[in-house]
Amino acid sequence: MASKKVDGAREALSEVLFDGMTIMAGGFGLCGIPENLIAAIRETGVKDLTVISNNCGVDDFGLGILLAGGQIKKMISSYVGENKLFADLYLSGKLELEFNPQGTLAERIRAGGAGIPAFFTKTGVGTLVAEGKEVREFDGQMYVMERGLTADLSIVKAYRGDHDGNLVYRRTARNFNPMMAAAGKVTIAEVEELVVTGQLDKDNIHTPGIYVDRIFKGAVFEKRIEQRTLRLPEGAIT
Repeated sequence: MASKKVDGAREALSEVLFDGMTIMAGGFGLCGIPENLIAAIRETGVKDLTVISNNCGVDDFGLGILLAGGQIKKMISSYVGENKLFADLYLSGKLELEFNPQGTLAERIRAGGAGIPAFFTKTGVGTLVAEGKEVREFDGQMYVMERGLTADLSIVKAYRGDHDGNLVYRRTARNFNPMMAAAGKVTIAEVEELVVTGQLDKDNIHTPGIYVDRIFKGAVFEKRIEQRTLRLPEGAIT
């Protein structure tokens, strides 16, 4: 098997991007985001993107930099509360938004990767979430139909990976990354540590390499903290 290793984000994205495409981007808040790939996408100037991600970063980091560059046409998300520009663009009609309950978004992505075109859930019945969707009764309860999600490209970030694309995520950085890796027509992974095939513990691989097309070691990881919360020293007066 040929190595899937490439030298960096630019090479990884070569001949993959096109205007109007759909991109899934892993991460939760700023945790576990493919920040090198996002920065490289910004540099290409590709536009009219539909981006599927839990959120859209913050105003100056993560997916927020694609938003600031006018490259995103539509977001399919579940949380948008940390990005003022996002709110401004949406309220002014310059950004489309398909809003999802978080569990529904996760299951839509998982379903897409598993080849499941649609499923029924109780979440959202009787709310704006269900408008325009099929609602059906099962065992006396009402359920709304949700479609599985796939993408032209999935960009994910892992802690460790090997030349065959096998990935291991670290703690909460696992979040949306594994399910998105399975749901992209093309999946590119950036990792903190890249090892030769065979060095990863086979029983602890989270994403098998069959899902990953290209992999590289990220150049820089800022790992910003989205919301810093500190406990006051014992006895401190508030």
